Amino acid sequence: MKAPIKILAALACATVIGSTGAAHAQEPPFPQKGVIEITVLFPAGSSADVTARLLADGMSRQLGANVIVVNRPGAGGAIGYRYVAGQKPDGYSLVWNSNSISTTYHSGTLSFDYQSFDAVAQVLVESPVIAVRGDSKWKTLADLVGAAKSQPKGITVANSGIGSHTHISSVALFKAAGVEAVDVPFGAAQVVTSLLGGQVDAAVQLPAALSEHVKSGQLRLLASLTAKRDPAFPDVPTAREQGLDVSLEAWRGIAAPKGTPRAVVAALEAAIRKTVESPAFAQGSAPASPSRRRKISASWSRRKTRNSRA
Repeated sequence: MKAPIKILAALACATVIGSTGAAHAQEPPFPQKGVIEITVLFPAGSSADVTARLLADGMSRQLGANVIVVNRPGAGGAIGYRYVAGQKPDGYSLVWNSNSISTTYHSGTLSFDYQSFDAVAQVLVESPVIAVRGDSKWKTLADLVGAAKSQPKGITVANSGIGSHTHISSVALFKAAGVEAVDVPFGAAQVVTSLLGGQVDAAVQLPAALSEHVKSGQLRLLASLTAKRDPAFPDVPTAREQGLDVSLEAWRGIAAPKGTPRAVVAALEAAIRKTVESPAFAQGSAPASPSRRRKISASWSRRKTRNSRA
């Protein structure tokens, strides 16, 4: 009786192994398995959130799959980076990353750097700008700097949080001007409402979150903190044109957990490329400049040193 029992057990084991292998073999090809999730490191309504949702919509159409945005803000981006780095490297969990991958690491907030991810594509280059209310008495950057000189630490300037790109840009701007302003860190989604409400005198922000208010006249841009004028705001002079040598562009792109299959990365990159080249994306992301449509895996490491100072 023992022999038949052993034979039945062996057959049962073989059946389980065979069915498991068949299930594995039948796993649908990317991206048919399920929803693709893009983690945004900042709150809803922020510049990062606005542009990520435009990208997700386009990717959904290109891939024939559901691509959604999930906001995981906090710690200058560290919370979102930790989450995505810990996910399965299968292409279904992505991060809308930026210069913050280096600033969070070098500030000690994040224990790992860009090497924990596989770069998929650089998508946008955004130009930090300094803005005031539309009814402000300051018409130019020189007007604001002059006020700061006459009122040391009397001018308040909002940014998207301590250690954020907008915070660093603001500090660099006023240091170049040789004046002291009071930096006021907010959650990224609160910067614009705080400026509109008059809680602060000015704000340094990325333009996607400001464009509608600039068009309506509620806000005025005094300077773009870039090497050349932003094509989206051709009438706004750069800080350099106004005598302050400050240029601090911010890039954004998509990255996946380390070890994501190359074929999956290629499929994602192709979908992103087609999205960025579409008129709908170009129009929707006008305040941010679409990148040169190249993969950044080779150039990311070269950015490390530069971004650690940004």
